[in-house]
Amino acid sequence: MRKLVYFIAATLDGFIAGPDGSDPTGPDGFWPIPEDYLKHLIAEYPETLPGPARAALGVTAEGTHFDTVVEGRRSYEIGLDAGLTDAYPHLRHLVFSRTLGESPDPAVELVAGDPVARVRELKQEDGKDVWLVGGGELAASLYGEIDTLILKLSPTTIGAGIPLFGRKAVFDPCAWTLTDHTVLASGAAYLTYERATTTVKVTVTD
Repeated sequence: MRKLVYFIAATLDGFIAGPDGSDPTGPDGFWPIPEDYLKHLIAEYPETLPGPARAALGVTAEGTHFDTVVEGRRSYEIGLDAGLTDAYPHLRHLVFSRTLGESPDPAVELVAGDPVARVRELKQEDGKDVWLVGGGELAASLYGEIDTLILKLSPTTIGAGIPLFGRKAVFDPCAWTLTDHTVLASGAAYLTYERATTTVKVTVTD
């Protein structure tokens, strides 16, 4: 069964976007992308680069991690505002929204139903893992379905913004196991965590 992987850029204080929800690594973002961060992204996760960036950088690698990307409406609209109806044409692309009437792109599947149910269906299919690109609100609704958390950690704090699991997340502590890490000279880091399995020890006494 394939996994749902929340692969997301975050600040040291746990925010994935500024208060307005705009892309932190975009042209007007607060995190200029370091060269070593981009090189690592191209080498290890080339499929997570948007189509125009892949074309500009000459990236043609298929990638080994994901063949499907899922995102919420607000995250999707960042691409729409930039004129992209499908920012990831090299991946199967699903957008979860109850307010978009129809998909702006025939290659993008619009899902108005329960995100958990649809993601569980995707997990049962053959293929590579499913990439949850954001945003925080969708990540919160899929909190219990996230198997792997990969943080692209920026050596930046911003004080306020959109948290990792959005502003409406509920209190639900979960343990994660660090399984891989890459710390770059720029101070950026890639941290991979797997959801920890909890074993309950039962002691039987006479």
